[in-house]
Formats: sequence, C-alpha cells, structure tokens
Amino acid sequence: MSQYNKLYTPHDTAVVFIDHQPQMLFGVANADRATLINNVTLLAKVAKEFNVPAVLTAVETESFSGYVWPQLLDVFPGQPVVERSSMNSWDDAGFRKAIEATGKKNIIMTGLWTEVCVTWPTIEMLGAGYNIYVVEDCCGATSPAAQEAALSRMVQAGAVRLTTIAALLEWQRDWKNKEHYNNLMGLLKQQAGAYGIGVEYAYTMVHHAPQSAQQPQVVPKKAAH
Repeated sequence: MSQYNKLYTPHDTAVVFIDHQPQMLFGVANADRATLINNVTLLAKVAKEFNVPAVLTAVETESFSGYVWPQLLDVFPGQPVVERSSMNSWDDAGFRKAIEATGKKNIIMTGLWTEVCVTWPTIEMLGAGYNIYVVEDCCGATSPAAQEAALSRMVQAGAVRLTTIAALLEWQRDWKNKEHYNNLMGLLKQQAGAYGIGVEYAYTMVHHAPQSAQQPQVVPKKAAH
C-alpha cells in the first residue's frame, strides 16, 4: 500500500521552509510574489498553531541571498536557521540533523527556487524514506515552465503536490475538533483571501457573530416613515 493512502496529521508531519530570502524572491517569475509571501506566512502560522515542527534553512545569507523574510522569522522567533552553501539542502549535515530531530517522516516542503532548492532535496529525501508533500503555491520558480517541470520531476520521483489551503486544512481535518478551531479561523480570515472573507461573512451574516474588525462597521438605522 502506498504511504500516501492515508491522511497526515499534526502529529506525524514537519514543515520545511527553504531559502525564503530576498534575492531568491527577486528571481521568482511564475507567481505573484506578494501572494507567495502571504501563502508562506499563513502556512507557517497554522503549522505553529498545530505544534507542527518547522525547519528553516537559508543559503549564502550574507554573501548573496539576504536574510530570511521577516514575516517568516517573526512566526518562529529565536528559532535557528540552518545556514548552507549547498543548493541541495540534503547535502548539508546541519539540515539533515534538523530534519531527523523532528522525528517525522511526512515532510511538508516549501521553498525557492522550486526547480533547484526544492526539487533536489525532495528527490534525495524520498530516496531516504521520507514522504514529501510539496506545497506548490509556497514555492517559486524562475518561470512558469520551470515550476511545472520541477513539479513533474518531483511527482515522478514519488512526491505529492498540494496547495496552501489543502495542506493546512488536513491538519484540522474535522470541524468538530475545537482545540485549534478558533485560532485557525482567525488566521484564515486574516490571510486566506476570498476563503477568509467567506468565513467572515458566514460568521457575521449567517451566525450573527461579532465582526472581526477592531472597530466594526456601524450601519445607520433607516428612519421610520
């Protein structure tokens, strides 16, 4: 039976953020870069909410790529970032040690650029016995063709493609699970675009819950005739 014939949980996954750095973002040409930052940050925040261990790594920070995005660092304040010289994270002993320390075999993979710094460790980690789920809208490539070719190569090697919303909702799985429900809904309303706005609408207009805005809109009452 394939290892992908069952859903993952917060207890058996770790999430990896590879090279979310300024110079790498400058080269992304397959997606809107503001949306990419938002997706990565949302996934990071939800992973933290569900206590999913995270591994952050960066390449040639001070000589080329720049510091990891502040939006991502602020989700995991004080967490060490594995510094590398190799484009292939799996070549780096510190990265391998960080992955092994999570104790997880299901790896949620994100990073820049998809065609190199995501694809190469994905292939080698699959060979090492890990199950890799590539969150494609948390990855960026130098062209649409590069993104699609990289995703095809990883799928051929045995990885699974996901998107941000699918990845994070698999941790929730059942709406009756209330431990993280309210915080998850809050994050979705803030950062999940049209889905988040839909959640806000359902809360306020259907269930008559308070508005999320710090200063809610006040609609003047119509004068009686």
